[in-house]
Amino acid sequence: MKTNVSCHCGAVVLEVTLAEPLSEARRCDCSFCRRRGTPAATVALPDLRIVKGHEALTVYSFGTHTAKHHFCRVCGIYTHHQRRSNPNEYGVNMGGLDGINPAEFEPIPWHDGVNHPSDQKD
Repeated sequence: MKTNVSCHCGAVVLEVTLAEPLSEARRCDCSFCRRRGTPAATVALPDLRIVKGHEALTVYSFGTHTAKHHFCRVCGIYTHHQRRSNPNEYGVNMGGLDGINPAEFEPIPWHDGVNHPSDQKD
């Protein structure tokens, strides 16, 4: 499914092709994502294009610095992130998808980001 993702103020617009049906969207319970709580749909790296607002995006990264979380610097809305669980994928803000209300897909499962293999000590 090809669609757009946008922030709240419209400064950032992405064109994406979803890799999975929206019924496969998920939330993550890592220390960052559980505070954000937003369900994310899956997009392969080459299937996301910034249509508008590259200069309005800012990036937050922490811990292993594998995941890169992108936000609109104007309105603060999270648009997408490069996943730590699979760096070849983006998670996109399901609430920012054109014409989609995430509430219609509840219950949306939680992914175990707390016990991610990258965080385990040998």
